[in-house]
Amino acid sequence: MNIEGRGSTTIVRRETEYKPPRSWRTWLIGRPLPTADAPHQTIGKFIGLAVFASDALSSTAYATQEMLVILAVLGTMAYGYVFPLSLAIVILLAIVTLSYEQTIHAYPNGGGAYIVSRENLGVWPARVAGAALLTDYILTAAVSVSSGVAQIVSAYPVLFPWRVWISVGFILFIMVINLRGVKESGATFAIPIYYFIVIMYLTVGVGLFRYLTGTLGVVQNPPPIEVLHLGEGFSIFLLLRAFASGTAALTGVEAISNGIPAFKEPRSHNAGVTLIIMSTILGSLLLGISFLSAHIQAVPSEVETVISQLARTIYGERGLLYFATITATTVILILAANTSFADFPRLSAFMAKDSLMPRQMTFRGSRLVYSRGIVTLAVLASVLIIVFNASVTRLIPLYAIGVFLSFTLSQAGMAHRWWKVGHLKPGEEIQERSSTLRYDPAWRIKMFINAFGALCTGVVMIIFAVTKFADGAWIVVLVIPALVAMFTAIETHYRHVAQRLSLEHYGAPPRIARHRVILPISGVHRGTLAALRYARTLSDDITAVHVSIDPEEAEKVRRKWEVWGDGVRLVVLDSPYRLYIEPLLEYIDEVHRQRQPNEVITVVVPEFVSHHWWSGLLHARAAVTLRAALLFHKDLVITSVPYQID
Repeated sequence: MNIEGRGSTTIVRRETEYKPPRSWRTWLIGRPLPTADAPHQTIGKFIGLAVFASDALSSTAYATQEMLVILAVLGTMAYGYVFPLSLAIVILLAIVTLSYEQTIHAYPNGGGAYIVSRENLGVWPARVAGAALLTDYILTAAVSVSSGVAQIVSAYPVLFPWRVWISVGFILFIMVINLRGVKESGATFAIPIYYFIVIMYLTVGVGLFRYLTGTLGVVQNPPPIEVLHLGEGFSIFLLLRAFASGTAALTGVEAISNGIPAFKEPRSHNAGVTLIIMSTILGSLLLGISFLSAHIQAVPSEVETVISQLARTIYGERGLLYFATITATTVILILAANTSFADFPRLSAFMAKDSLMPRQMTFRGSRLVYSRGIVTLAVLASVLIIVFNASVTRLIPLYAIGVFLSFTLSQAGMAHRWWKVGHLKPGEEIQERSSTLRYDPAWRIKMFINAFGALCTGVVMIIFAVTKFADGAWIVVLVIPALVAMFTAIETHYRHVAQRLSLEHYGAPPRIARHRVILPISGVHRGTLAALRYARTLSDDITAVHVSIDPEEAEKVRRKWEVWGDGVRLVVLDSPYRLYIEPLLEYIDEVHRQRQPNEVITVVVPEFVSHHWWSGLLHARAAVTLRAALLFHKDLVITSVPYQID
């Protein structure tokens, strides 16, 4: 115990000895962790890749197919454009990766696009970036799990009617694992994610070896081709649309910049290295899959995925390695949702600290994770899955617009940051809210890279919005402004509350000139007398009030009160319509309207408390009802006096 004296005020600091007891939550999510354990719950590069890379790496399972779906209208000419488009996507990936690597070192406390936009572009762009990212994280969780379940249902069609609830079940499973903590969730998901990386590199490696030795043919018995009605013939717009569809591979690249605090020290270094490793794996797999898919002339189809065609062509049969590839793909698609569960709560906490989301989002749970954010994401993703019937086709058009909007704002913000850096003198420093600006002689080239990246991702975002607008992208176009409006309303509320609670220019609070107590009673018994004794400690001006529904019962109350009421006046309210609460509220309102200046009225309500939960159903909860009805009355206090019954 520490005792501090500051002027005439004594401040006592003591550490509580209370420890949370073991319960069903302990079995489900693990024992509660003290705050002092926070440094030990951070993760290194190996686990960090498993936590934050699943979303980005999973896109290699469908990015090539999404491009082929658009290019299929060109027939066999399509295969000549797949690899060049993939190469362009990898170049864009390199630009975005370089931008976020700079962001990681410039803003070591995390926050990604939201913090960069807030610091460099202003409040409104920051709100837009936050809305875009939160929307994308919700959609990522819904799309990835639905896509993974679609793979399972393809293998076992009997499960098709249950696909929605299977998807929701996977969401809840990932939620529970994440509630156990970042370190534990990373360790849990590391094995399947590294299994996917090994299997995919093996598949691509064997495929390239067979290509170089001339033994890799084309896909046998391809599924029926599905061609979208996009018009006929080659056009720049067609290539741009295919490029935009393929850039879905970039979703999740921003995840590490949001979750820097999860890494061990040196955090920025570990996060930056993890980002580069993730982008290298993503880029190399995307190029390998696209190159091989074009060579074997894979067909875009809902019946059989491009990955499945690639695997059976490379391995020559549907053997063990084929099924290993399909299993790895299914697992990574489902676990891609884990990136959202890692980042959505952290971003929500950042925004809640800025009063843009409920303050409860900043509270860490028993396992030192933002539990409310994790549960919120699980609920919203489950609702999306149920509403859209776990249909990947219906969910995909909503996907990726938000993340490319955040890419654009983040890179534009970094470009502006380098412009500010360029106007500093060598050796000069400026401390901003979340970072320190220092002169950098390479500021021009860095500004150009970020500005060019912002231009590219902005174009991709516009193409996405235009080409997929009628398919459902209009929902996201409306949702993001709606979220910005919600953030503004929340921030306005918190600002108003802060102004009303501020002690500036408050002066000395007025003293209570008079204190009046109203004591509602339904009968005269030990609980009533306990409440009366408490009321005596507050004031001598006490009025007991009984609502008369039964005249005989009211007469019994009157006679008992004359004996036990200790001289306190009793008001009996006749209720011809047998109502209890309404006449009592009318009387309290009347007294409240007639109160004097600086007079406080306290309503003291006797309340039974039983040790059995079910017995509470057998008693009227008058205290709860009165508290709800009188909560907004000024200078009126409602308090209940519990009387325990063994």
